[in-house]
Amino acid sequence: MFEIGSSLREARVRQHLGFEELETRTKVRAKYLRHLEEERFDQLPGHAYTKGFLQVYADALGLDGRLYVEEYNLRFVGGEDAGTPRAPRVPTGRQRRRRDRRETGTVGIALAAILLVTALVIAAWRFGGHEDPQVDGVNASRATAATSSKATQQQVTVTIRAVRGPSFMEVRSGSGRPLYTGTLERGQLQRFAKKSLSLSVDRPGNVVVKVNGTRYVFPPGGRSLTVSGATAVSG
Repeated sequence: MFEIGSSLREARVRQHLGFEELETRTKVRAKYLRHLEEERFDQLPGHAYTKGFLQVYADALGLDGRLYVEEYNLRFVGGEDAGTPRAPRVPTGRQRRRRDRRETGTVGIALAAILLVTALVIAAWRFGGHEDPQVDGVNASRATAATSSKATQQQVTVTIRAVRGPSFMEVRSGSGRPLYTGTLERGQLQRFAKKSLSLSVDRPGNVVVKVNGTRYVFPPGGRSLTVSGATAVSG
């Protein structure tokens, strides 16, 4: 578990980004971005909007938006309690018919939910004015999606998450430009998408590093990693 608001604020301040610039980048109004950093979720127009804003904002800061949505669901939406396992029962003919009707009803509910989400996204465009947010990936144009896909194919994605404790680390681009320098606290995650980069970790045993979704294991004594395209070289 990690603090949603403080993690977003730390990433924004570290990159010297203002709310106005991020509003232009994410199409989410600045006041909503402030509410996210202050965890004033009751000031936002509902769970669906909040999760959409979190996804867009975290991705814009170079973080993994899906993790923030999952953390929000765990802390503020809640899940279903697991029941006690029961022995399987063979359904009768009447029970089969009831089950079939329930499954048909479930499909109908799922379709209705999709229509509802679409309606919410459209409403989000109009909520508070023409500069209101859009949920990334829903209303994106085909041209934008094609451009993004082409760029992704040329990049390598590296994620670092502190799972056993804090670890100081430094990340630089292939040209040597600093991307991140600081201590990654337990539960925090950083995500970088570059054509090439180098990573130096003070305590590699405390972190999990993934390159394009595949976990990278540091060799004994290794603390650094250089990634270029699909090639990863330890140091």
